[in-house]
Amino acid sequence: MRAVRAVLPVAALLLTVAACQSAPAEATSEAGGVVTWAASADRMAEGVAGRSYRLVVHTSVGGTGVRVRLSNAFGDRPLTLDSVYAGLQKQGAELRPGSNRRLAFGGKPTVTLPPGHTVWSDPLPGRLPAATNLVVSLHSPDAGGPASGHWMAMQTSYATQGDHAAEESGTAWTIPTGSWFYLDAVSVHAPKHTGAVVALGDSITDGWQSTSDLNRRWPDYLARRLSTADTEVKGVANEGISGNKVLADGPGQSALNRLERDVLSQPGVRTVFLFQGVNDIKAHTGVTADNLIEGYREIIDRAHAAGKCVVGATIGPFKGWHEWDEAGEAVRQEVNSFIRTSGEFDAVTDFDRILRSPYDRARMLPALDGGDHIHPNDKGMQAMADAVDLNALDCDTIGVNSPSPRG
Repeated sequence: MRAVRAVLPVAALLLTVAACQSAPAEATSEAGGVVTWAASADRMAEGVAGRSYRLVVHTSVGGTGVRVRLSNAFGDRPLTLDSVYAGLQKQGAELRPGSNRRLAFGGKPTVTLPPGHTVWSDPLPGRLPAATNLVVSLHSPDAGGPASGHWMAMQTSYATQGDHAAEESGTAWTIPTGSWFYLDAVSVHAPKHTGAVVALGDSITDGWQSTSDLNRRWPDYLARRLSTADTEVKGVANEGISGNKVLADGPGQSALNRLERDVLSQPGVRTVFLFQGVNDIKAHTGVTADNLIEGYREIIDRAHAAGKCVVGATIGPFKGWHEWDEAGEAVRQEVNSFIRTSGEFDAVTDFDRILRSPYDRARMLPALDGGDHIHPNDKGMQAMADAVDLNALDCDTIGVNSPSPRG
């Protein structure tokens, strides 16, 4: 199916009412929808009472019935959102005239999220095309304590004081921000059998060293490939967190601890794309290859138990980064050998082979290096996406519900 790139009619986003009660993350995903955008929530700075945010996100798969998921996952008190709108970006904080529509929650315009909870909005009728800049505007009268959000968005959004969520003008939105607040997913209803892939990763997946505001993270390039490919997988959710590890909490909860909320609870997910581990290795915490492999195995088993396929990606080269050493390189090579040869993943993408220099296989190819020797530039991000076998993302999930064989 070719993704629709037509302009969305300004009257297409109209409010509808459908039951949706506030609930924990694992209870809020519903069958029939497909995630079209996502960003992992983390603990942010203190929330500001009376503040509004205008959050710009870029969709992958197109569809109808747009819904957004709001998050108080890291809050320590209830969070009330009394004004939540979805519209289309014209430029900056300005919206396309007639596109901004109020979202409801169980038919009500206001929702209160208990600490640790997320909630899906009711769907909006009308069609949202693929590759669209959707703008979610929200206001909280009582925000306080730790906010939940995604600090490194690589996308400019906007803030202001007072409730300006309903306004389509950008005049009031005078505070630019590089983070997303209280929003962690968007879904649509897509044609039958349409699925999504979730990229579970760290700052490389999050897009650091790619060009801001141009959607040049490697999952963005992957979404563009999928939009024209003969595959049922069309949705792409980017669940990367800068500094994130597989095994230990730090910047964000570990991949093991956030797997349910960030990955398995997302609607329509068919495949988990696991590209993570360099932060475990380079942190000099004594993590061994066996430790990391056991973490991978737990993710594989839990994803398989949920009926998802798992694609494993080899860890890229990082010689030249200030934490690189021979011991860490030895762990990386051992882990990559497991990923390539164990047969425990449903498929493998060899990012190491794509990124490494032929003259020093521990170092990134200079043409793909973003400058710090660990994060690829735009060309590197595109090369990574181009290396993914799209057919592997559409893998058959029959028989993956039992634990992986151990060789």
